[in-house]
Amino acid sequence: MVTLGELVMILDLARQGLSVSAIARRTGRDRKTIRKYVERGLEPPVYKPREPGPSLLGPYEAFLRERVERFPELTGRRLWREVRELGFTGGYSS
Repeated sequence: MVTLGELVMILDLARQGLSVSAIARRTGRDRKTIRKYVERGLEPPVYKPREPGPSLLGPYEAFLRERVERFPELTGRRLWREVRELGFTGGYSS
């Protein structure tokens, strides 16, 4: 990843007509990196949202909801101990 200053310098050198290889030699960066930033210009990268992963608590959700409905005063620590006895492998913060 290049800094904003380096990006501006790379784009300026490309506008002056220097080749990708020449810019790479001057900046000490790989040619593929230079080519990527010249093609992209000043546009910020576009990232796709990540798909949520499987929840460790998913199989225990019904149990936890039932316990909280029946006994609203139960603490998180107590519920964690109960699901651990059922086979939950996650940590308390889950």
